[in-house]
Amino acid sequence: MTIAFVKMHGLGNDFVVIDARTAPVALSEAQWRAIADRRSGVGCDQLIVIEPPHSAGANAFMRIRNPDGSEAGACGNATRCVARVLMDETGRDRVVVETVAGLLESTAAVDGMVTVDMGPARLDWRDIPLAGPADTLRLDIAEGPYAGPIAVSMGNPHAVFFVDDVAAVSLAEVGPRLEHHPIFPQRANIEFAEVQSPTRIRMRVWERSAGITMACGSGACAVQVAAFRRGLTERRAEVVLDGGPLVIEYREDGHVLMTGPTARSFTGVLAPELLADRRLV
Repeated sequence: MTIAFVKMHGLGNDFVVIDARTAPVALSEAQWRAIADRRSGVGCDQLIVIEPPHSAGANAFMRIRNPDGSEAGACGNATRCVARVLMDETGRDRVVVETVAGLLESTAAVDGMVTVDMGPARLDWRDIPLAGPADTLRLDIAEGPYAGPIAVSMGNPHAVFFVDDVAAVSLAEVGPRLEHHPIFPQRANIEFAEVQSPTRIRMRVWERSAGITMACGSGACAVQVAAFRRGLTERRAEVVLDGGPLVIEYREDGHVLMTGPTARSFTGVLAPELLADRRLV
């Protein structure tokens, strides 16, 4: 079995992208983990499979695998990367990427950027989801000095903590404990955000299943939604991650627009021996 891939990233949030539109790719969770391994595989934050669309009006379906082999519902940076692939091959400046979270319209922006309509932010406790009824504007949980996060779903669960100094947060220590808090039955992405002005936020992220990453597009969207709900920012702001800035707009209709760059790192073919280990099947 020969499987070609493209290594792409959005602000350092990196992906192994596999095109399965003409030939389906069926791998075990262990094989996905082997590909994502940064020492013995290709290495990535998420694995992305481009499949034929399931719905009318979509250009392609994007399936997302976490480094542990589990499936994810949304990834903003990956959506931009897939949109760029589709735009480059079709010559169009507008494409629709289908995900398990819905249809995401993507358009070409200035300077090679891509804007993705990430759909409406979901704010009800059932949509996050949470383990039971709760005020998503201030969850009754705490980890040391960090308490009262805002919960947002962007097709995947997020908990946003506002802090005075995001650089001082020991993300590797508190991130995994918060990700697995009992209030999150499907675990959660954990964001720490420092509001620097009504139009600028500095954030860092612990991604569910991936750990600390350079950037998280859906996380940046969740942070902007949370900041506006708390009255801390305007509807449109620059959200600066470890890998660089995204521009996020929380529209009055509830939809969230994300604008940022994409990049190709290299192309390759997965070596058969990487996937042939009998322990991975």
